[in-house]
Formats: sequence, structure tokens, C-alpha cells
Amino acid sequence: MRILHTMLRVGNLDRALAFYTEILGMRQLRRSDYPDGRFTLAFVGYADESESAVLELTHNWDTESYDIGTAYGHVAIEVDDAYKACEEIKRRGGVVVREAGPMKHGTTVIAFVQDPDGYKVELIQKKI
Repeated sequence: MRILHTMLRVGNLDRALAFYTEILGMRQLRRSDYPDGRFTLAFVGYADESESAVLELTHNWDTESYDIGTAYGHVAIEVDDAYKACEEIKRRGGVVVREAGPMKHGTTVIAFVQDPDGYKVELIQKKI
């Protein structure tokens, strides 16, 4: 068994795709429209679905926004250098909500960015 994908509901698919591809550097892997159901699924990731878990961005055409709720946490991405990643994300227009630095009560360097729908993405610096 393996994890295939995590699904996030997004209010504006073009805006979400721009964030995940242009700001976080993922690729759009596939996209399917379902006119009878009035929704679109777009899959993004750093590698093909056969090799890695990806994100499924679900856009229900008649819904512009969602309440994230208190149970959702975040998506985590490993980066070589969290400090440089934050600077690059800001340069590309992304929002850093927690600058890079050691996690509380630990030494792992982390940061958090926020996507256009309010979902948090944690950047975890690769340990050398």
C-alpha cells in the first residue's frame, strides 16, 4: 500500500494552480472536467503519480470558498534550504506565515506558507 494523493477543495482553480505550480514549483500532472457534476479535478506534484504522492485540487464550480475547519493541519514539503525557499516564495508573490527557523522544542528548521485558499504548507529543511 502507499498514499496516492491528498485532496484539497479550492475556490478558484486557476489561482490555486498558479500557487502550486508557479510559487511552489510543482507540475500540473493531469486535469479532468466533469460538467455533469459541475467540478474539475487537477492533480499537481513534484513527480509522476506512479512515483510519488500528489495533491488533488478539487474545484466545485458553484463554490467560491470553503471553511478549512479545525481538524485540518497542513501539507509538508521537504526543501534543501528553508530560508532560501521562503525568500523565493516571497519573490514569486507567495505568503510566508511563519519564517524559517528551528521548530519550537526542537532543532528541525521549518517554515509555513499559505495558499490562496488558506491552506498551510509546511517547509521542512532536509537534514544533512
